[in-house]
Amino acid sequence: MNYRRIGKTGIEVSEISLGCWTLGGDADSGGTGWHAPDEKDAIEAILFGVEKGVNHFDNADVYGMGRAEKTLAKALGGRNKEIIIASKVGWYKGEHEHAYKAENIRKQCEISLRNLNREYIDIYYFHNCDFGENDKYLEEGLGEMNSLKKEGKIRALGLSGYSADDFLRLIPQINPDVLQSWANAMDTQFIDPEKPVAKMLKEKGITFVAFNALGRGLLLGKFSAKNPPVFDKGDIRSTMDEFRPENLERIEAKLEKIKNRFGKNPEGLVLFALRYILAHGQVSCVIPGFRNKKQVEINLSAQAGDLSAEEFEFIKGVFI
Repeated sequence: MNYRRIGKTGIEVSEISLGCWTLGGDADSGGTGWHAPDEKDAIEAILFGVEKGVNHFDNADVYGMGRAEKTLAKALGGRNKEIIIASKVGWYKGEHEHAYKAENIRKQCEISLRNLNREYIDIYYFHNCDFGENDKYLEEGLGEMNSLKKEGKIRALGLSGYSADDFLRLIPQINPDVLQSWANAMDTQFIDPEKPVAKMLKEKGITFVAFNALGRGLLLGKFSAKNPPVFDKGDIRSTMDEFRPENLERIEAKLEKIKNRFGKNPEGLVLFALRYILAHGQVSCVIPGFRNKKQVEINLSAQAGDLSAEEFEFIKGVFI
């Protein structure tokens, strides 16, 4: 396993890390994603990842309202302090008028610390870029984050979000150590070195943590336009346009070219998808999700090696 630094901090994370959203479950079970895996399977997967060099897990307060954080802590046990753990605040506001009120940030941080059985969180993110009308809660929220950092309850500050406009507006004001958003072969808008966000990240020495690098399974050929998936109502994927037949058809045509080059097996497709994102200069790591040991094993097969310059350009040409 190779390790890369988070921004200008001394924190180094495995370039293939693991995201814990799946561990929280779907809406029917208090989560925000899809059906949670069996706890035994999740723990086995986490321990396997650690054994193979994964030292960074990405979590959040709303992943099952603490379920994902507790599952991670239970799995790690005595190895908890050896691991880089990230969590987030920003979607749950409780009794407060906004999630980024200082009292809510502190309360959610303390709940996450208890769930994780930690005295500090290595990377703590603003989970979204909604700071209220005219960024009303930005100064207050940032002040509280900096207070938590001074108190040693968090080590590094992150910003997560979903639009270039938000990032370009907020990065100069927040000056986060790391930015988190999606990045995959179908969409590299935040990490393309010619685009504004990546240029700003490089200028300021901020690195990028990439979720959705596998396109929620779309880049693994798991879904077909001829037989489009039907998700349970509590599954967040049921609301996503990317799983509509017309989009699946477009992706399948591109994937055929990828399969002819990298192979049709999951390992070959994971290798192409993850190494392509890791080949971008500002990326610290990718954080694919997982449900069991086998999925972690396949994700970690992308350790096999970097893409050649020609392979990189080939992938870029397919998805341009």
